[in-house]
Amino acid sequence: MTRRRLDAAGLRLVRAIESEGSVTGAARLLGITQPAASQQLRALDRLLGTPIVVRHGRTVRLTDAGAVLARHARGVDQALDAAVEEVAAVASLRAGRIRLTAFPSAAATVMPRALAALRAAHPGLTISFTEAEPPQALALLDAGRCDVAVTFRPADSIGDPERVAVGLLEDELVAVVTQDRPNVHEPIELSSLAAETWIAGCPQCRTTLLDSCRDAGFDPQIDFATDDYVTVLALVATGLGIATLPGLALLATHPPGTRVVRTVRPATRLVEAVTTPALARVPAVRAAVDALAVAAREITSGPLVRPPARRQPTGGP
Repeated sequence: MTRRRLDAAGLRLVRAIESEGSVTGAARLLGITQPAASQQLRALDRLLGTPIVVRHGRTVRLTDAGAVLARHARGVDQALDAAVEEVAAVASLRAGRIRLTAFPSAAATVMPRALAALRAAHPGLTISFTEAEPPQALALLDAGRCDVAVTFRPADSIGDPERVAVGLLEDELVAVVTQDRPNVHEPIELSSLAAETWIAGCPQCRTTLLDSCRDAGFDPQIDFATDDYVTVLALVATGLGIATLPGLALLATHPPGTRVVRTVRPATRLVEAVTTPALARVPAVRAAVDALAVAAREITSGPLVRPPARRQPTGGP
């Protein structure tokens, strides 16, 4: 009980008395009144059950118990000073850590620019990055294993008010076909591709493909599926089928032998930097989100990968 109630202010008073040789001098050193110092000293006597000082003429000296407190006070002061310095370093981005995650096509486009900018601007930060699809990235965020997650959701959907999300860019789903296919007037109706053999991407991309095709009035014949969008493009290039991919994936890699075809009423997704209300106030997190926003602006060009529609960030402290 005593250990919990003994505070740093009391220890500082004892150390000041040791240094100044009087309660008045200690009060002056600490910037408090003499009556306040005397009251604090009496509270220490009651708390510990033994006198801390004894009078010695016009001065006071520490008792053995007071000397013990003064000795420990030096260590406490040093620890508190070190804590303040470490916090100041984190607050000024001279130290600290930031953990980021992103889905594959963002990891190949937005993230490298943002990580390089962060490292150049704040070399004292410890920066780590992992790749994860949006559901897994948000699970890492909620579990406290990630500070900023780059995810995506349908552009016309409503964000989660329990999280803080800053829009980075929008990209649309396009059809990818072999280079030797005849040119067509774009955008085309997705239904005109109903008889094609399809190649499906990651689970979320596959869901978007199925939904888009069914909205167009048909169920796609999917012969091949892979989570790797590079493999999807390679399969398309060899003529094994056609696919739909978001613009960001095509910005990351666009191998020869393939051609992009825009569709009428394409599915559009919003790519976001997501964190929690508490983390949003952390300087390193704010710096990371800012770096991601700048990196996104640097790569947005044309209709396939464009700045997000004007909207306020969701959530917030």
